[in-house]
Amino acid sequence: MLVPSRRRLRLEVWIVLGLSLGQSAVYSVVQLLDKMTKAPLAQGTSTLNRSQSTREYFDLTYQLLDIVFALVPVVLVIYFLTEHRPAGGHGASAFRQLGFNFARPGKDLLQGLGLAALIGIPSLGLYAAGRQLGITTAIIPSALDSYWWTVPVLILSAIRHGIVEEVIVVGYLLDRLGKFGWSMPLAVFASSMLRGSYHLYQGFGPFIGNAVMGVVFALIYTRTRRVMPLVIAHAVLDTVAFVGFSLFGKAVGLG
Repeated sequence: MLVPSRRRLRLEVWIVLGLSLGQSAVYSVVQLLDKMTKAPLAQGTSTLNRSQSTREYFDLTYQLLDIVFALVPVVLVIYFLTEHRPAGGHGASAFRQLGFNFARPGKDLLQGLGLAALIGIPSLGLYAAGRQLGITTAIIPSALDSYWWTVPVLILSAIRHGIVEEVIVVGYLLDRLGKFGWSMPLAVFASSMLRGSYHLYQGFGPFIGNAVMGVVFALIYTRTRRVMPLVIAHAVLDTVAFVGFSLFGKAVGLG
């Protein structure tokens, strides 16, 4: 099989990022500047899951469409990795290469839950510190109306974020940066900065927190070559934030 040139791979990476989290990073920077030039960041608000229609089933349709189409770049990544893998059978498949499969469900689940606890608890403290310092906006994890489908959609949204971010920013990007000849520390740095940058619309606190999370996740991936524990950890973190806020936010004076 013909090995793609570095020029072709660079173009491929720009396409993937331009359709997904690179695009999100650009919008995030613009949104941050917009908020900073309106008022102090401490007075700003960042809403993560918005209602898109006042009509229940149209809102559900929009939410599901957003989730489905957000996963298209992941399919593109799997296609690129599959198309360019060395010949040699299923052992080199894109899913196996990324560790994005159910080859070891129990171990992946335990590692994912451990990572979620490791990242989640300090994140709460960092958010509180950022609010006190005035460098973080008020974050509203969910502003969806309460319907029968609200919690399932929030869980699907959390899983979507876990898959998109970990497959693209960790598994795919580290693979491609390695093929460009980048050192491992430089590739990990680039991956973590990208992760932080598309959270900048929430303020500088989330940028720092997510960049640190990116370093931890990328280093774990370089040792295990599996994104599945990272996907699980990310999905658990977002599920707790989204669903917890939706169910209990108003009861504890949030939102």
